[in-house]
Amino acid sequence: MRIRLTDSRPLILAAALALAGPTLLTGCGDSGQQASAVTGAPPPSVIAAPVSSKAIATQAEFVGRVTAIDRVDLQARVPGFLKEWHFTEGQPVSVGDALFQIEPEQYQAVVDQRLADLAMAEANAENAVAQYKRGQELLKSKTIAQSQVDELKAKAAVTKAGIAQAQAALTAAELDLSYTKITAPVAGRLGLARYTVGSLVGPDSGPLATIVSGDPIYVDFPLTQRQLLEAKRNLKTRGTDASGVVVTLRLPDGSLYDQDGRINFVDVTTNTSTDSVTVRAEISNPDGILVDAQYVGVVLQAGEPESAIVVPQSALQLDQQGQFVLIVDAENKAQVRRVETGPAKGADIVVSSGLKEGELVITTGMQKVRPGQAVSATPPQAMAPDGQVTPGDAPATGASKQ
Repeated sequence: MRIRLTDSRPLILAAALALAGPTLLTGCGDSGQQASAVTGAPPPSVIAAPVSSKAIATQAEFVGRVTAIDRVDLQARVPGFLKEWHFTEGQPVSVGDALFQIEPEQYQAVVDQRLADLAMAEANAENAVAQYKRGQELLKSKTIAQSQVDELKAKAAVTKAGIAQAQAALTAAELDLSYTKITAPVAGRLGLARYTVGSLVGPDSGPLATIVSGDPIYVDFPLTQRQLLEAKRNLKTRGTDASGVVVTLRLPDGSLYDQDGRINFVDVTTNTSTDSVTVRAEISNPDGILVDAQYVGVVLQAGEPESAIVVPQSALQLDQQGQFVLIVDAENKAQVRRVETGPAKGADIVVSSGLKEGELVITTGMQKVRPGQAVSATPPQAMAPDGQVTPGDAPATGASKQ
C-alpha cells in the first residue's frame, strides 16, 4: 500500500499565523496605549518669576590707588650727628612737633661768633660816624681839609655796610642752628626712621623718615578718553557735573568702604602711553583704614537711582538672532520674547526693552519646553531645596493679556 505525500508548507504557515495572531494584536494594542499616554502627558514644570522693577543706580567701577594729600620726606639740612629722637615710629604728629635733634653745639658756637662780629661792626660804625661829625665841625673853622672830611664820610659808610654784613652772617648762623632741630611740617603719621641716634647725617643722607597725612585722603584712578567723553555726556544729560558723582571704594577683601567721596580734580593732560586721564577723588579716612599707595576698587555712581526692569540672569538665553527669554502667556504657554539688556546687577540683569512689569519669565526648566508648548509654572518660593515643587503649592497663573 502506498502512502501519498503532499506539500505540508501551506498547513504549517497557516498554523503559525494562527498562533502568532493574538501576539501581534496584543503588540498593536500596546503601541496605541503608549502613543495615547504621550499625548496625554502633563505639561512640563518650570519656575517662572514675575518681571519687577528696581531702583538701579548708574555705576562704573575702576581700579585706583590711594594717595596721601601731604607726604613729606624729612631731610637733614645741615651735617651733624643725631643726638635725640622725640617720637615713636607710626605715631600721629602735629605741625611743629619736634622729631629729630642734631648736635647743636658747633652751630651755637658759630652764632656766638657772629654775634661778636656784629657787635664789633656796630662799634666801628659808631666810631666812624663820630669821626665824620667831628670832621664836619673842624671844616667850618678851616682847620681840616675837605678831602679828609670826605675820607671820614666814606669810612662811616663802610662801617655801616659792615653792620649789614655781620647781621647777614648772624642770620645764616641762626638758620643753621635752627636746622639742627627737625620738626613736623605737616600733620600726619610718622613712618620708619632710617637712622638711629649717633648716626652722622646731612643733606646727602636721604630722608630720615617720612610723614604722610591720613584724613582726608586722595584716590587717583585712570579714565580712558572714551570713558571720559561718555561720562561727560551722561553727566550733561543728567544736568550735573563731576562734583555730583558719588565715589565709593571697594576694599581688598571685597567689602565696601563706609565713607563716600567726591571727585575734586580731573587732570589737564593725557597719558600718551595709555591714552588715559587721571581723575582724583577726596574721601574721609577717620579710622586710618586707607593707607597711602594702597590699591582699591573705585565705584562711581552718578545721580539718584532710577527705576529699571530687571530679571534673573538665569532667564537670559542667546541664539543667532540675539538675546531672548521665555515668558508664560495668559494661556500658560511658553513664548519667545526678544529683549535688550543693560548692566548686570548681582544675580539680576537690567532689561532696557522687550518686557513689561508683571510678565512671567521662565528662570528654570526652559530646556524642557518649546515655544508654544503649555507649561506648569511655579513661583520660585514654591521650590523645595532639592529643586522639586513643594507639595500643596499652587502653580503660578499665566501673565495677563496686555
